[in-house]
Amino acid sequence: MNSLKELSKIPVKNIYYMLCYAWGHLTEKDMTSVAQEDEKDIHHLLTRILVVKIRSLIKRGFYREYRANQEEMSLLRGKVLFSQSVHSFSFKRGKMQCEYEELNLNILHNQIIKTTLHSLLRVQNLDQRLLNEVQQLHHYFAGIDIIPLYSKVFSNITLHRSNQHYRFVLDICQFLYESLLIHEDGDERSFSDFERDAKRMPRLFEEFVRNFYKAELPDYRVKRDRFHWDAVGDNLNYLPSMETDISLENQSEKWIIDTKFYQDTVKGHWGSEKLISGNLYQLYSYLSNYKDKSFPKKELKGMLLYPLVGHSLDLSYEIKGYPIKVCTVDLNQNWQQIHHRLLEIIC
Repeated sequence: MNSLKELSKIPVKNIYYMLCYAWGHLTEKDMTSVAQEDEKDIHHLLTRILVVKIRSLIKRGFYREYRANQEEMSLLRGKVLFSQSVHSFSFKRGKMQCEYEELNLNILHNQIIKTTLHSLLRVQNLDQRLLNEVQQLHHYFAGIDIIPLYSKVFSNITLHRSNQHYRFVLDICQFLYESLLIHEDGDERSFSDFERDAKRMPRLFEEFVRNFYKAELPDYRVKRDRFHWDAVGDNLNYLPSMETDISLENQSEKWIIDTKFYQDTVKGHWGSEKLISGNLYQLYSYLSNYKDKSFPKKELKGMLLYPLVGHSLDLSYEIKGYPIKVCTVDLNQNWQQIHHRLLEIIC
């Protein structure tokens, strides 16, 4: 049976590689060179990488955006606000109210980074040397506000060609924000155990596998499919839609892959172990209800993919004409073996 304890043995560097694929930052995979030999956890590694990346931002210069300012001025600048000038009697002082735009550092992108650094300074189990480095960086953000962080803040970020270099830093900030636990006194913080997080790790596993295939199988189209039950009736709107974790297709075949994490691969004991029926039923429902009118002769295949705990599985069946595989991938192996395994089960 899979257990949180066994799955939490995944090497820190492998979790980082998974995050790089899930976030779409493949060029950052080599950043593991900054890791300590006995790296505590993924949070320490990401904080080290964050420190390196922020130093690069400082050397390059922080991104700025134009912000509107209104000021009473003797030297006219920008747009003169006549009505406001009259109401404030600015003209009696030989001045006028003016509205102008200037580049400003105090914007959301930089506020999120400063707030993250500020939060890291209060993490009680952060390595002291790393804490000192965070403290040094914090001083460079003078004049930038600390803001309340919540999930919606990160979705309000606008990225484009001029500030695309912020994306990886902000993804790390969001990850660390989602990992911080606030203590009852409201001042100190600590990191949650990400490797045992029953919601975030399954999501990471799914996003990692999907983006891995996007990057490594250029001949396949990789996406999530949404479709409806092959049903007739008067109230079809009551039927829930179906959404696959991962769909892979090329000109000759289509795979529907369902990833499972922190669930039992099999139930029972040695000699009487059985696959979990609910997982098979779900996959079979996807296969039997999927219709592709454009390519009706394309071979449709299914796969249940689990992280390996205990012993590996590499099972193949044909159920009602559909080829179905049940496979495991050992996330404790070195990265080259994981890479090979994920390609092997498809190709």
